[in-house]
Amino acid sequence: MKFRIGYELDYHFPQATPVILVLNTHYTRVSDLERPDHIVISPSVPISGYRDGFGNWCGRILAPPGYMRISTDTVINDSGLPDPTVSDAAQTPVDQLPEEALVFLLGSRYCDSDRMLDLAWSLFGHTRPGWARVQAICDLVHQRIAFGYEHARVTRTAFEAYEDKRGVCRDYAHLAIAFCRALNIPARYCTGYLSDVGTPLPYPPGDFAAWFEAHLGGQWHMFDPRNNTPRIGRVLIARGRDAADVAITTTFGPRGGDPPRAGAEDLLVEYGSVARPSNRCHDADRRMGQ
Repeated sequence: MKFRIGYELDYHFPQATPVILVLNTHYTRVSDLERPDHIVISPSVPISGYRDGFGNWCGRILAPPGYMRISTDTVINDSGLPDPTVSDAAQTPVDQLPEEALVFLLGSRYCDSDRMLDLAWSLFGHTRPGWARVQAICDLVHQRIAFGYEHARVTRTAFEAYEDKRGVCRDYAHLAIAFCRALNIPARYCTGYLSDVGTPLPYPPGDFAAWFEAHLGGQWHMFDPRNNTPRIGRVLIARGRDAADVAITTTFGPRGGDPPRAGAEDLLVEYGSVARPSNRCHDADRRMGQ
């Protein structure tokens, strides 16, 4: 199965502004691309690349004053299979976890697991450790939060998402991650593309998506509390502790003009219809101090 993936991000910078970009398909899926997902910048400026501490491919540019469009458009091959379920995956005792998983037990900017300890154990302490416990977390988060782009708030933490009972997909992921960490389950935040294949009409506007991975049975497993059902056509861009680590763009300075459009286009299935353009960006970028 083939999917068309891409985005268009429009910015207006009042002055020369350093920008970090996390937009390339994750290295674990690069071999599935039919052509490279090069970042196209108009007007053209030099771009340099580096790997961050989580293995994500990042780009750096100095955006000149004025209008700028950042985009890509490519096709990726996919198995066409839904997200796997491994119901017998067991929880690993902390003393037996690999060192690289330990950082994902700690609280982070948006996953304030230290504030969730008592609540997490009161809600899930009776559940069977392992896959069943993480799925119980996803079930509660899916029911607890009402989804809506109008509910997006870039400063909302997991604890606040639990209290507010509303948010966007990043809030679902943050809350589930915080519960997992409070229960000694390593969990990491993921962002990427997600197709509408297998879902009922009408399709929502295309956008970037957020989910998480929990370390169970010696490996990482994908969970999606926002949709809470296996989906087809999930393409990873980046992983981190939370959304602060994998913002699609981070700008260092003021920014004005039209808001960015997260152009994660609706994915194109082989023998399917042409993709629809996106028109929303759900807090997928962030701005640093001026």
